[in-house]
Amino acid sequence: MKFSRVHQRARRLAGIAFAAGMLTATMGNAEDFKTIEPGKLHIAMNGDMPMTQLKDGKLEGLDGSLLAHIAEKLGLEPVVHQMDWAAEIEATKQGKVDVMLGAMNWQLPRTKIMNLTDPVYYFGSFLVQKSQNNYSTFADMKGKAVGTVTGFSIVPELKTVEGIGQVKLYDTSDGALQDLVAGRLDMALLDPPLASWAIVQHPEWKLKLSSLTPMPDKYPTMSGKHEVVFGVTRSEQPLADAISKVISGDIWPNCLNVKALAKYKMADKAWITPPKTNERTGVDRDAGWSFPRADHCF
Repeated sequence: MKFSRVHQRARRLAGIAFAAGMLTATMGNAEDFKTIEPGKLHIAMNGDMPMTQLKDGKLEGLDGSLLAHIAEKLGLEPVVHQMDWAAEIEATKQGKVDVMLGAMNWQLPRTKIMNLTDPVYYFGSFLVQKSQNNYSTFADMKGKAVGTVTGFSIVPELKTVEGIGQVKLYDTSDGALQDLVAGRLDMALLDPPLASWAIVQHPEWKLKLSSLTPMPDKYPTMSGKHEVVFGVTRSEQPLADAISKVISGDIWPNCLNVKALAKYKMADKAWITPPKTNERTGVDRDAGWSFPRADHCF
């Protein structure tokens, strides 16, 4: 990826950039919406990289840097709370934090318990496994120990895979990765950004990431492509709307998500290619809503 091309095209599309700039200048301020604590944004995250981490008191990572940017645009000071994924969901559901994040995918049941923002990038399902193995299908799970994280949206479906040997649930992705390395797990379905980053950081683990051959009729959640969103506590709809406004009016037009993806060695265009089917219209978006795209960033 050559960001010089991004800059050149941005200059050629100066009118669009100017319009986006005007939009970001009027994206609202902290007086326009309620948060748990005035002027602050309480955030739940689990610290899984490359999505989130708290470093020197600052929220960082792929998802983290984008939310920190949004908070700045909205005039809010981030207050970060680190917890396990399942605890993130409960804290957001109960209104103990304003927002949660970390490769969180849009799904219908979550719309019942929290507000889900516009997406910041997309991903499909992958299997993490030892480099000498070649698992790629649901049939390959027969008799095998397959791991994932408690609270992940795929858990109910994973338990129904025909012939699956054992479904092991972990509080953290790190626990699943360590069991893969130790041979206590045959394969795992984890957040693709985290798995990809872990493999880059630890070549000595001898793990690889492989696409899972879809079976949408039987396993739609595990077979689909997902939107990565932020979850906002149910009572704070104006805040969710304000966050989505920054996402659609600043992050996508100005390629901020593409640049963040590239920083964490995820420069492939697949990360910004949306799902083929739009399940959100008529649920938490109106009929005119469509997936944001970033083709102009490449």
